[in-house]
Amino acid sequence: MRNKYEIKELNPRKNPYSKRLKKQITININVEVVDYFKNMAEQSGIPYQTLINLYLSDCAENKRELKMAWE
Repeated sequence: MRNKYEIKELNPRKNPYSKRLKKQITININVEVVDYFKNMAEQSGIPYQTLINLYLSDCAENKRELKMAWE
């Protein structure tokens, strides 16, 4: 075993997942919304947080805009 290793020489490849990193945040979501995604998670077998991320990712990729009307 060596005393010192050159990290760049060990693995010269870039991380293929570096563009898909996630950032942990704190967000307040209505209980009904969380329950909705938890029910979907039970049906699909995908964790509810992943489903929420997939939904928000789809909105961001397709540049969906929120349409609100106050009456």
